[in-house]
Amino acid sequence: MKYFSLNNRTHSSSFENAVIRGLAPDKGLYFPEHIQKLPDSFFAALPNMSQTEVAYHAIKQFVGDEIPEKDLKEIIATTLDFEFPVVHVKDNVYTLELFHGPTLAFKDVGARFMAGSLGYFITKNEVGKVTVLVATSGDTGGAVANGFLGVEGIDVVILYPKGKVSKIQEKQLTTLGENVTALEIDGAFDQCQDMVKQAFLDEEIQSKRQLTSANSINVARWLPQMFYYFLAYRQLASEGKDIVFSVPSGNFGNICAGMVAKELGLSIKHFIASNNANRTVTDYLETGNYEPKPSVSTISNAMDIGNPSNFVRILELFQNEYGNVKENLTSFSYNDEETKQAMQSVYKETGYVMDPHGAVGYLGLQEHFKTHPDEVGAFLETAHPCKFRETVQEAIGKEIEIPDAIKEVLKKEKKAISIKDYADLKSFLLSEQGI
Repeated sequence: MKYFSLNNRTHSSSFENAVIRGLAPDKGLYFPEHIQKLPDSFFAALPNMSQTEVAYHAIKQFVGDEIPEKDLKEIIATTLDFEFPVVHVKDNVYTLELFHGPTLAFKDVGARFMAGSLGYFITKNEVGKVTVLVATSGDTGGAVANGFLGVEGIDVVILYPKGKVSKIQEKQLTTLGENVTALEIDGAFDQCQDMVKQAFLDEEIQSKRQLTSANSINVARWLPQMFYYFLAYRQLASEGKDIVFSVPSGNFGNICAGMVAKELGLSIKHFIASNNANRTVTDYLETGNYEPKPSVSTISNAMDIGNPSNFVRILELFQNEYGNVKENLTSFSYNDEETKQAMQSVYKETGYVMDPHGAVGYLGLQEHFKTHPDEVGAFLETAHPCKFRETVQEAIGKEIEIPDAIKEVLKKEKKAISIKDYADLKSFLLSEQGI
């Protein structure tokens, strides 16, 4: 499999290079040159396959022969060593719980797969030390920190916006130490992301450090998210109805990976991008004009992104045709009050506890059902409710129990370096402390 840059189709890359570099030389996102549908025999066998086998068949064409089958299956087995249950909530409404991994967030999958892939290439080819530079709006930081902790040859530097992640999220990314450093930025996530992109363009930094990113711009972080949809589908297929997925969407990597799963032949009827007040894509689908805006803070903070990086990949999937995008994707936007009311009403009606991101996904699914009442849908629960404990407790009027693993994290001391701007980031990356 070869990859091209979405800024320059003549640039070609191997999977290994795309993983190590993160971005193309022109700073375009990498995209596979072709997507081959999986054979009917795979889908016939899907219900009886192990999680590892399902994921291996889904991802192998994107890796090619660059990681041998044995090693690739070992990486996948480590990535997927927890469950992904589909839970019935009410008539025709299910939720896919993606928070049963080590940091209780859906990003555990992409972070672990990328850590395994990058670690394999560094060891095999003596690449030398690589710095994973990543911005987080919430769960990415903890998942990346956990996934790359102690991986030989890799340093991890995480930028996060001060006061705009939950207490648990902050502890997960600031308490591990070892090869993980957290940088606290006095600003919004978009500023963190812009600083990361600027560092990739900085020749002085590039001469001293081999940088890659563990945001979903990296193909090894982005593509494994397709596993969710295959694992959910085999649990839902017995319903015998069209299945739609409502995905809480921030940087749009998760939902874009789901669309790749559909390109591989998975029978998905439609996708719903459920947004909070950061509604750049919702506005685009309503008007046809794509106009990124500064992000605003919400209680579903992992989606507080005004310029979603992965939307360019969705445009590529649909030939950059507005009509094609609109046919395959619907988007709705909800404010914090609507999100809280959804958490409260679903708990009262069914006893199910949603986190703020899952609640936005639920609202999008319910709105879709107004015009498609006969379909079966699943919204994605992307993080454990305890990670937003105060917000959830306020909404449902019940105390949320904190898992023992999180209790241990909360006891640890926060260690973060405060920086103000790009000059501070550059100084850190070039310093002996940063090196």
